[in-house]
Formats: sequence, structure tokens, C-alpha cells
Amino acid sequence: MKKLFTSRRLVVGVLILIITIGVITLSSRSRNTRQQPALPVRVVADVSGWVSQVVTAPVKAVTNGIQGTGKLLNTYQENERLNRKVDSLAATQVELQTVRAENKSLKKQLATSKTLTDYQKVNASVISRSPSNWQSELIINRGSNAGIRKNMSVMGPGGLIGRIAEVDTTSAKVELLSDNSQTANRFAIRVQAAGGKSVDGIITNFDQAQNMIVMGRITASTKVEPGDKVATSGLGGITPAGLYIGEVDHVSAGDAGLTKTIYIKPATDYNNISVVTVAIPET
Repeated sequence: MKKLFTSRRLVVGVLILIITIGVITLSSRSRNTRQQPALPVRVVADVSGWVSQVVTAPVKAVTNGIQGTGKLLNTYQENERLNRKVDSLAATQVELQTVRAENKSLKKQLATSKTLTDYQKVNASVISRSPSNWQSELIINRGSNAGIRKNMSVMGPGGLIGRIAEVDTTSAKVELLSDNSQTANRFAIRVQAAGGKSVDGIITNFDQAQNMIVMGRITASTKVEPGDKVATSGLGGITPAGLYIGEVDHVSAGDAGLTKTIYIKPATDYNNISVVTVAIPET
């Protein structure tokens, strides 16, 4: 059996150990004395640095390649997602154009000059709001010179907020849905229930405690669920149809269960309104 530790190997090992100890000692002294390291120390340091660069260069290249591939894959996936959105938007635009063209054609066939959903929009800013009637009205900076007339519907950031109550030349007063006065105008509204069914009624009052619109004295048997959308019905011919108001929060049964009251969560915060849109029916 071949000996593991021969005389030659033992001598070489001892020399390597002595050189290593000597290099460590010289390196320690050079750090303590702040003098230039000895030649053996510099040689060993240079060789170690070169070996480190040779070893780490491929590792860095592989790491950078993996990171670059990951970024490229993420970019590709994001591009695919954006392309799907663009395709969906283009399809929606085509569908909208088709529906508009069909609607225009049907109007011509029926010889109808206007419908309950035809109206123009006039934007206005809120210029005044009294603390004493904060929940009932506000003043906007558009009036009769902009085509605004009494009883026109007014919309806020999320949906319908009220109706024009008074009109001056350059300003107008808006009566909010949260107004509970006896003279407040009430809107004809419609709840879009499941299965294409609907429930018609009017706004009877506004619950200040719950901050909800109340649709009372409903006798229809159609089932109304929380989350059902509510909009104007257009019945009466004054308010355009389809103006969004909010969604059903809950339903309460009336006396003897013959009627029910629908509580509607408004789409707009009536306490924070700075810009409005007035719906002017087309003539």
C-alpha cells in the first residue's frame, strides 16, 4: 500500500505552512505599522485578487444573464397584458359605434326627434353653500345665459345629486336629494332588480342619520336585493332617464307587510361637491 505521508510530501507541507505563517505575520505587521506590505505579501495578494476575479467573472455573467432573462420575461408578459387590454378597448369602441348607429337608425324609422335619454351637459362650479342649509342646497356659477332652466337635473361626481330650484342670469340654486323640506321636488326612480325586472317609485325623503335616500311605499312584489342599481326612470317627462343615483343598501318591510321601504346608498357624497353637471334636455 502506498504511503500517504512520504518524506517529500512532509517537507513540502512544512514549507507551505511556514510560508503561510510568514505571510500572515508580515501582513499583520504591515497593517499595524501602516507601511507598504512586503513583496511576498503583495505577490500573494495580487495572485489572490486575480484568482478571485477569474472565479467570480463567470458567476457574475451567469447571474446577470438570469436577471436579464427574468426582466425580459416580465416585459413580455406585461406587453401581452397591455395588448389584450388594447384589443378589448377596440372591441368595446366598435360595439359602442354599432349601438349608436343602430340607435340613430331606429330613431329615424320611428320619426322620433328626442327620447328620455337625450340631453346635453353643461359643467359648473359650486360658488356658495350656506352652513345653515348645507344638506339642502348649493349655488353654481351657471345660469340662464348657459341654457339652464328650472327643474333641470344636476349630477355630481358619482351620479344625480338634485335639481335646479332657482335660476338667475349667471347663477342657479340646486336643490339636493338630501333636502327633506316639504316643498322639495321628488324624482321618479327605478331599481334594476335581477332577471331584468325593475321596481318604479319616487324618492320620498332622505334619512340623515343613515345618510341614505329613501324610496318608500313600494307595493311591487319584485324582489329587491342589496347592490341593485338605482337610476332615474324618466317618468313624468321632466328628468332624463338613466341618471345613476346609487345602489340598494337594504329593504325594510312596512306595516302588515303590505308595503316596503328601500334604502339607497347615494353614489355621491353630498357633503363634498365642488363641480356639477347640469343635464339640459334636447329640444
